Amino acid sequence: MKEIRAYVHKTRIADVIAALRASPAWGGERGDRRHNLAAYVVKGSLLPLDSDERHYSMDLGDAVVNEYKLELLCDDGEVDALVDALIAAARTGQAVAGWVTVSDLSRAVPIR
Repeated sequence: MKEIRAYVHKTRIADVIAALRASPAWGGERGDRRHNLAAYVVKGSLLPLDSDERHYSMDLGDAVVNEYKLELLCDDGEVDALVDALIAAARTGQAVAGWVTVSDLSRAVPIR
């Protein structure tokens, strides 16, 4: 099992979530897969797309951009398709428009 984390611009988040849900890996072979996708608004250091994105944080003492952090658990075989869908939808035309990381999980247990 893997955990995919991504940091994307707030202007791309709706398209990213739609792309993940439209991916064949999201539905699984029988269309019955369920994924736990969490999205958090975070203050980060991505280059702003325009001047309206940049804010000064009194708490952090620096300029920041509001961005989204996504967390998604998936099976090993679904990683490439989900990461590809995420990256394609998150593009902004900048050299670096965010980050995607993939980590191994030693254990994931659903709460039933």
